[in-house]
Amino acid sequence: MLLEFFHDPLCAWCYVMSPQVRRLAEHFPELQVEQRGFPLAPDPAAIEKIFGDKSTGKLEILSHWRAANDHDEQRRMRPELMAEQSFDYPWSIPPLIACEVARQIGGEAAYWDYFDAIQALHLTECRNIVDPVVLGDCAEQIGLDRQQLLTKMEDESNLKALQADMARAHSFGLRGVPALVLEGQMVAQGALKWQQLLENVTLALSQIGDQAAAKTDDSDSE
Repeated sequence: MLLEFFHDPLCAWCYVMSPQVRRLAEHFPELQVEQRGFPLAPDPAAIEKIFGDKSTGKLEILSHWRAANDHDEQRRMRPELMAEQSFDYPWSIPPLIACEVARQIGGEAAYWDYFDAIQALHLTECRNIVDPVVLGDCAEQIGLDRQQLLTKMEDESNLKALQADMARAHSFGLRGVPALVLEGQMVAQGALKWQQLLENVTLALSQIGDQAAAKTDDSDSE
């Protein structure tokens, strides 16, 4: 069963959601989780375009961090620390490309590990996750080769893979993340609490099973 996890490393609510998705994968071993990038800030000027100016954008985004932190069991986000940082608030593409390269090097598990690690560097350690040094540090944290990742990031095919993820998201009508799609069926938009997430996936799996059984019955009757 294919479960697609749409996300962005910048997204505080995705930071809340990823551990829940891991919990889902443990609870339902039949699920095959695949990661999909959905860039909320697709270019370096995106924050300014969305919010009018960089400082206003950063303040608004950090209010989202605080709201998400109230739903994070460990309250891992540090908006006050990020407010002190002098670098421009990051944009989505470099860390998402790094995630894609991690997948090429180490498979789906490496992508997910890199995604979780880069989110921690962004939302907890408040480092600049478009800086190649930070992207390389993240690779080393999860056991990948720093230089291999940074070199592979220069390949134009990575952006095409990300664009394919974006096209798939748009095919489901997605406008934001986090989101979960199970065998083409939306089961979560936004960071749901565990019980609601469990109920949604359980129901969807039941419906998928019923549909498969109905198709088998129709085939047998022909």
